[in-house]
Amino acid sequence: MNVRRLIPSTALAGAVALGLVSLSACAGSSDAADGGSGGKLDVVASFYPMQYLAEQIGGGHVAVNTLTKPGVEPHDLELKPKQIGELGEADVVLYLKGIQPAVDEAIAQAGVENTVDAATLTKLEAHGTGAGHEGHAHEEPAHEGEEHAAGEEGHDHASEAGADPHVWLDPVKYAEVAKGVGSALEKADPDHAADYEKNTDALVKKLGDLDTAFETGLKNTATKTFITTHSAFGYLAERYGLDQEGISGVDPESEPSPARIKELQDIAKQDKVTTVFFETLASDRTARTLASDTGLKTDVLDPLEGITDTSEGDDYIEVMRSNLTALQKALGAK
Repeated sequence: MNVRRLIPSTALAGAVALGLVSLSACAGSSDAADGGSGGKLDVVASFYPMQYLAEQIGGGHVAVNTLTKPGVEPHDLELKPKQIGELGEADVVLYLKGIQPAVDEAIAQAGVENTVDAATLTKLEAHGTGAGHEGHAHEEPAHEGEEHAAGEEGHDHASEAGADPHVWLDPVKYAEVAKGVGSALEKADPDHAADYEKNTDALVKKLGDLDTAFETGLKNTATKTFITTHSAFGYLAERYGLDQEGISGVDPESEPSPARIKELQDIAKQDKVTTVFFETLASDRTARTLASDTGLKTDVLDPLEGITDTSEGDDYIEVMRSNLTALQKALGAK
């Protein structure tokens, strides 16, 4: 995890105090019962995948504020004092530990009663950049109720435990997180518990349909290997029996070594790879150079860390279906 821009603890503590003081002077309370957001539950979401869950499950009963604005690369997010203060004023804070160090530290100091870490709502696993590909056996897709493999060697992907936090790119795991978020909103706002439960069920159904589309659409392909800028698709690859080969690790801005580039060139030839994927929020320079040097095509595979005007869809479901189409084309789906 890139920690170059992590706010020092002393500076962060001061910023928390400043933010809380400035917000305490504002009229009205964030408590839904006091009408601080027009009678709605104040939810602070760390970045888009958490925002989407809050909006879909909360519906008209929540006012969602997102710390990571559209177009901002979430891994290197810098928090302003006002944003840190908003954490302390929230009714519910929804985040995913291991993605954004500055957010993790700020939340730890905010002391919000209803803090939901999505990483605790499903089983996290370790996934590599693809190093050690040679001789790697393709896994069968894992489905609900099954244990996943332990993950590939050689890469401490995100958190201190080496766990990959990109669970939202697996519709089944994302549905597990959705259920936990629904329960948290019911607890925080029991007067609207029935609506939260209904909305959660509807979202889980949509995610189930998405899982079926991926399983069916990627069952028969000419190759199982795809190369991508950012090692974000380990859960998706494991779920549907694919092999992710990441140019970089969890930080999309990190530069691969010459040895890694050579390895990817060999893998592309060996596994009949057709496409190098890049993404919307990170530089595509290395991906395009690799594609040019190996005679491969390029396309977008969106890790859905944010929605912008350039995204292939307006929300999570639409962009994931666009990702499926891109994978089917690149992998030669039959």
